[in-house]
Amino acid sequence: MRLRTALCSAVSTLSALALLSACSSGSTSASAGDAPLVGVDYPRSDTDFWNSYIKYTPEYGKKLGLSLKTTNSQNDVAKLTANAQTFISQGVKGIAMAPQDTAAIAPTLAQLESKKIPVVTVDTRPDTGNVYMVVRADNRAYGEKACQYLGTKLDGKGKVVMLEGGLDSINGRDRTEAFNDCMKKNYPGIKVFGEATNWDGAVAAQKLQTDLTAHPDIKGVYMEASFALSGTLQVLKQKGLLVDPKDKKHVFVVSNDGIPEELKSIAAGKIDATVSQPADLYAKYALFYLKAAIDGKAFKPGKTDHDSTIIMVRDGVLEDQLSAPLVTSDGGTYGGVPSVKSDDKSLWGNNLG
Repeated sequence: MRLRTALCSAVSTLSALALLSACSSGSTSASAGDAPLVGVDYPRSDTDFWNSYIKYTPEYGKKLGLSLKTTNSQNDVAKLTANAQTFISQGVKGIAMAPQDTAAIAPTLAQLESKKIPVVTVDTRPDTGNVYMVVRADNRAYGEKACQYLGTKLDGKGKVVMLEGGLDSINGRDRTEAFNDCMKKNYPGIKVFGEATNWDGAVAAQKLQTDLTAHPDIKGVYMEASFALSGTLQVLKQKGLLVDPKDKKHVFVVSNDGIPEELKSIAAGKIDATVSQPADLYAKYALFYLKAAIDGKAFKPGKTDHDSTIIMVRDGVLEDQLSAPLVTSDGGTYGGVPSVKSDDKSLWGNNLG
């Protein structure tokens, strides 16, 4: 009787374990099935801005219930194309990318569209081809805000250097054209020296040094991104121009990005303003829209619930233009453009820990 009871007990225990194992196995499978696999290509990892984007991406992937595969194309469209092929072979349901050459990515977008793999582009908008959504700020507004700030500070006269980004990128074109257009319209007394840099800090520093040597009366610098920050500060220091904003020798500097180092430099009086490009929201909404695409959702032009506006840039392409405020030391208004103080806690650059 005891043997029989023990056997029954053992069988019962084994059955329970088997059932528990089966339930656990099913739960794991369901959990994996609930986390769609998406690919995220990081465009580069040699700037503080993009390293911040890389940091935020897995955090938002987890919050949105997505499983991520990531690659880094290192500012090379051929590598981005190869990375897209890798994602296809891995069976991703969608891809987020930030093509730096916005013309050359068209064939890759066409291939992904043919395979019904939705694409969200971050920070840049492809010149041609269809994507589910573009997530970026209004880059023309970057140039206009920089223009209004410098124009106000220089009282509409003098000389400024614009350290341009890559003109093969829509961001470089938008910022450059908007800055030039704004200066011509609102501050015709300011002469702009436009310098092509291809987003290269060393090139930017060398060209700024050349301009300051030839034109020592230059009073403003517009850097189209923080790639030029370190070199610009170095050149100004060498020239004895890295002085307090109240000093008449001060050269007013405006950047674009909103990285922590820019915010610290504004507080210290080394540079004067930046436009805070939202690295955190780029990561969040790139993945948000990928998930929406996988879920079959559609969007229309108009205001969003996250302080932005979706616009239609051409047939079949929508762009969510996220908020990107002008940042200054005093939070003042310049040429009609309001700003926030550099120590404002709403800025992502003050919340990296």
